Parts: sequence; C-alpha cells; structure tokens
Amino acid sequence: MEKAQGSPYWLRVGITLVVTTMLYNVVEAVIALWAGVEAASIALIEFGSNSVIELVAASVLIWRLRLEARGADSERVARADLVVHRFVGLSFMALALYVLIQSVWMLWHQEVPRASTIGMLLATASLIIMPLVSFGKLRAATEVGSRALRAEAKETLACSYLSFTLLLGLGANAALSWWWADPVAALLMIPWLVKEGLEGLSGKEHDAESRVAPASVSSS
Repeated sequence: MEKAQGSPYWLRVGITLVVTTMLYNVVEAVIALWAGVEAASIALIEFGSNSVIELVAASVLIWRLRLEARGADSERVARADLVVHRFVGLSFMALALYVLIQSVWMLWHQEVPRASTIGMLLATASLIIMPLVSFGKLRAATEVGSRALRAEAKETLACSYLSFTLLLGLGANAALSWWWADPVAALLMIPWLVKEGLEGLSGKEHDAESRVAPASVSSS
C-alpha cells in the first residue's frame, strides 16, 4: 500500500508543537484554575477548563501524527486523521457549550470576579505565545496535509481569543468596574466555535482536502 507522503521535517515540527502545547496547557490549566478559585472568577475557571479540553484534543492528535511518523500507509493515516478531526470538532462543541453556560450564569447572577494579577499575567502570556504556536501548526498542517492538525491549530487560536477576552474582562472590571465585559466578549466567540465544531464532526472539509492532499504534499 502507498505510504503517507507528509514531509518528515514538518511532521516532526507538528509533533513538537503539539507536545509543546500540551505541556503549556498543563501549566496554564493549573494556574488558571487555582487563580480562578482564589479570585472567585468564572472567567478564569473557564479559561483553565478550556486548557484541559485542548490538552485532551492534543493528546489524541499526537496518536495520529506518530502513526504517520512510524510509516503507516496513507489510507490508515487518512482514517486516523478523520477520527481526530471529528474528535477536535467535538471538543469545539463542548467548549462552546461550556462558554455559553458559564457566561449566562455570570450575567444572570451578576457575579463580579476579584482582581487577579496572576490571571492577567497568564492571559497576557497566552495571548503572545498561542498565536505563534498556532501559526506554526497551520504551516506544518499544510506541509503534512493534515486536516486534524489544522483543526487543532484553530483550537489553539480559540485559546488566544479566550486569552484576549479574559484579559479584557479582568482589566475592564479592575479599571472601570465593567463586570459584564468578560461574559459578553466570551459569548461573541460561540458562533465561530460552533462553526468549527460542526465542520469537524461532519468531516466534509476533511473529505474534500484528502482528495487533493497527496498532490500538494508530494510537490513539497
């Protein structure tokens, strides 16, 4: 059977970036959840929970990338890619549901988080680091021909958006007493999360890209 033709170099880059994301998410989740409990901040707890979801998605994606790295045939890699793509799509939907529930809860009860310097520093660090990691994953996904890696890279971008909304919400609350800024901003990302989740679960874009991936990869 035909071997998968992804670039070995970019395959290694993809694996390295996913592992790096996993390690960062462990640290991010622990700090965010701890700071969220200390500050009674739903936004911070939401942020930490997102890190856990992304950690699970990245763990499954590692299985798919290592499968290709071991020289699995292209058909088996394509099946694995579709499985992971749908799993990442499911995690997008779970994240959207979580954001919706937590944001509505916060608005309904008008819960105001206490100022959290640690939370703001963490959000700033993630806002700088995560887009860089995501762009690297997108490049690797293009070179390898992996829709699953591209979907997971977009989930990393979702983490960047959450970092922005978290920083905006905590900052606006601390400086202007706008307690509602964080949940409102978080709600604005739900349509994008649902769109990506539905695409992942349907696998339609994966099927379309899998028909053209071999030609684009082999030319690299």
